[in-house]
Amino acid sequence: SKFVNDQWMIKNGFLNDAQEHKPWWWDIKVQKLNLSAPLILLPEVSCQKAIEILQEKGYDQAPVVAESGLILGMVTLSNTLSSVQDGNVELSDPVTKVAYDQFSKVGLEDSLGKLSCLLENDHFAIVVHEQMQLSGNGSSSRKQTVLGVVTAMDLLTFASSNDKK
Repeated sequence: SKFVNDQWMIKNGFLNDAQEHKPWWWDIKVQKLNLSAPLILLPEVSCQKAIEILQEKGYDQAPVVAESGLILGMVTLSNTLSSVQDGNVELSDPVTKVAYDQFSKVGLEDSLGKLSCLLENDHFAIVVHEQMQLSGNGSSSRKQTVLGVVTAMDLLTFASSNDKK
């Protein structure tokens, strides 16, 4: 039944316009959001250190990214704290034990309408830029770079603070 679900179709790039009466910002690109550079955690960071870093820097969540650039997941302060309190993980465990491995990604060229549909079901989306990576032997691969983390509050702030430009 996924093929009849508009949110699934939009998330997977099969459908563009899910709303008949779109708000003024619907077709504006994600790149127009004023996103700050994200705080990124490496997978070997301990849960304790992740909690300290997130609290010190004032972040609620941070992507976990391997040194190769592979996005491994998303860590939230609340999930990390509750996992430690429930005894599911130790403070010394790597942050990958509490990272969400299912998350939505959007590109800079995606519309705010697509982002809005993703945020109806997800608390955040990771903004990525995809680029070609070439090796010395001629092989190529696609690499994603994390440019930001966007929430419904970011979208609401944009929509309410900008006139219909």
